[in-house]
Amino acid sequence: MTLSLRVTSYNIHKAVGTDGRYDPARIMDILHIVDADIVALQESDRRFGNRHSCLPLDMIENNQKWQIVDFKGKHEKKVHHGIGWHGNALFIPKQAKIIHSETIKLPTLEPRGAICAHIEIGGQHLCIISCHLDLSGLWRRRQIRTILEYIDKHPHKLPTILMGDFNQWSRSGALSEFAYHHLKLVDMGPSFPSRRPVARLDRLLHSPDIIISNHGVCDDAKARQASDHLPIWADVQI
Repeated sequence: MTLSLRVTSYNIHKAVGTDGRYDPARIMDILHIVDADIVALQESDRRFGNRHSCLPLDMIENNQKWQIVDFKGKHEKKVHHGIGWHGNALFIPKQAKIIHSETIKLPTLEPRGAICAHIEIGGQHLCIISCHLDLSGLWRRRQIRTILEYIDKHPHKLPTILMGDFNQWSRSGALSEFAYHHLKLVDMGPSFPSRRPVARLDRLLHSPDIIISNHGVCDDAKARQASDHLPIWADVQI
């Protein structure tokens, strides 16, 4: 049986908009406009201190649609109060079952990482990976190689979606690491900067056993104020 889902990736810039205002409710409004089943966020936690979530937990937990995938303690000994790891967070449908979740350490000079969740929904199994890659092309290339090695070593070859802020302007450079891999790159539109997007920094890739029926960038007027990135989205069939 075919399972249809909408997925989105969104760098929320710690819920600080292009107008300089911290407004987490505005971010939640954008997520409801996109209306995705699976949400990958970047820059969702504060970087220092206890790394508190930039989205109030009650605001997330009181919604009727998503549950937060827990990554606390997967690599870090220090207790923090965020909703993800190195700013990466995943929301999945409340009815989905989390089979396994873990963090992926990436080679880097500054705090960067990726997160992975194996979930079961509608009788189908799915692997979701969210990442926020480095500004340096050299480190991006190393990070992509690390993620691909992780995927290739995964004992269960599941339908896989990789999405996030790749910080890569063109399809060449570090993205050429995908040229000989089975993951397919979706041709998303520009998502940065949100007011006048010209760069395709936010990317989505998928394994061949996933069909993309539609995809796009949410350029709602409120989205152009809510963060410096626009959310990307895709309708997938498994």
